[in-house]
Amino acid sequence: MTPNGSPKTTNRINPHQIYYTMKDYKNYYQIKSTPDQVYLGLTNHLTIHLWSGEETVMEEKEGTEFSMFEGSISGKIIELEAGKKIVQQWYFGEEAEESIVTFLLHPKNNNTSLELRHSNIPDEAFDDIVEGWNDVYMDRLMEFYDE
Repeated sequence: MTPNGSPKTTNRINPHQIYYTMKDYKNYYQIKSTPDQVYLGLTNHLTIHLWSGEETVMEEKEGTEFSMFEGSISGKIIELEAGKKIVQQWYFGEEAEESIVTFLLHPKNNNTSLELRHSNIPDEAFDDIVEGWNDVYMDRLMEFYDE
């Protein structure tokens, strides 16, 4: 995101010389739980099932693949730092650039400030992805920890 809150746009050329545009998204979410609990909510398949209501295939191990929301989200776990950081690669078909999702968990007054960074989102999927982050993924996660 740029300082004025608009998405950062990057122009790239894929190996087949087709011009396309990728965007980055960044946002902060306040979650009423500790970073350790939020970390579990983002990495433990049983906890993800509780807040999402959807079957999840995920192992808390770097290099493993995962699938959420009946396969509408799939990718690979790149990096894990318990209670602090999660980095995932999300799959978008045959895109030349990897789409990377980073969750940074910051303690804040016995709660968590979750910093979300999602890079290299295909332009044609950007609006749907942002809507999914705000209206589904984060909304359900925050509601789970509000209870």
